[in-house]
Amino acid sequence: MEYRRAVIPAVAGGLMVTLLLWWAGASADALHLEGAADVLGHETVARLRGWLLPWAYEPSGGTTGGSFDGTDASRYLGLHHTAIQIRFAAVFVLYAAGALLLLRRLPPERGRTWAALLALWAWGLVAGTLAVTVSAPWLIAAQGHGSYQFLPQLASLSSAGRPIVVPVALAAAAWAVLVARPALKGAGPQPREDVPARAALLAATVGTAVVAVSLVVLSYQSNAATLQTAFTGGGLLAEPGDLLRQWLLLGAWSGPAGTPLGDWLLYRLGDVLLLVVVWCALRWLPGLLTRVSVPAMAAGGVCAVVLGLLAEQALRMTTDGTQMRSGLLYAASGLGEGVTAALLWGALAGVAATVTLRAAGARAPSRPV
Repeated sequence: MEYRRAVIPAVAGGLMVTLLLWWAGASADALHLEGAADVLGHETVARLRGWLLPWAYEPSGGTTGGSFDGTDASRYLGLHHTAIQIRFAAVFVLYAAGALLLLRRLPPERGRTWAALLALWAWGLVAGTLAVTVSAPWLIAAQGHGSYQFLPQLASLSSAGRPIVVPVALAAAAWAVLVARPALKGAGPQPREDVPARAALLAATVGTAVVAVSLVVLSYQSNAATLQTAFTGGGLLAEPGDLLRQWLLLGAWSGPAGTPLGDWLLYRLGDVLLLVVVWCALRWLPGLLTRVSVPAMAAGGVCAVVLGLLAEQALRMTTDGTQMRSGLLYAASGLGEGVTAALLWGALAGVAATVTLRAAGARAPSRPV
């Protein structure tokens, strides 16, 4: 798909995700109205506020920064407004840039529509997470104590506001695909990469093995604890453990000690589902692309891991009776977790799959996937 055709749906999707998140943040004020807690319940209101406030223009509870005089309070409030402006600008730019690449290499024509929709949905979560992370330093400064444990604060703020991004990203992906369909009418069928089947199988296996390093090895409780506590220091950049955990760990698990084996295996079924989703996506992706390239495969790998995480989280929502008894909002609060680690390991998996594909494709007989 040519750039001039792909830029319109990419920008349309970026505008949609930005406007929907802005509307969600502006709706947080409605939760302060009298009677909101009586209608929805105190627990529901508190959870919805946790979802929406990271995208709200005004800070929660009034002026940030603690007890300052009028000038200082205004300065810190201005920093908060700047952070939210950066957040919305970043989510638009990041979504539009990623969607442009995905739509160019994975146009939503017949036979590719669902793949493009799922990829754009996953990329919406990535754009939202990165936008929150990019704007977090301004929010830390707005709180008035940016020099105290900066990295733990950055980790805490960068993990906020993810559950609301899940439905918003899905709506934006559907809108981008809808806008892209008319742009493809005059372009004709888009080419498909001719990928040897054996090379595609090997590339998917190698890429999945890269993801399994985080999911199976690093996420094991003892290894994760060592990783989180090994890099400690002093000063502004002390205690990077929480941030490393977000960027390196796709899960958290331990042996079945103290837990019935059946329950432990049921819980681990989510990890198996994640790896299956990643393997299938990396297996089919090269044959769906108009051209296999490192950027396209890296973006596709990121989207594959994000979709695997969503599938895993949805499975655990349905199998964990404790969460469902606590309410749907409580069960859905885990949606979107692990996206920062998916960005790192998905990109590495996509690059590894591309290298393997090219190395194996040079020796394998040419046969389409």
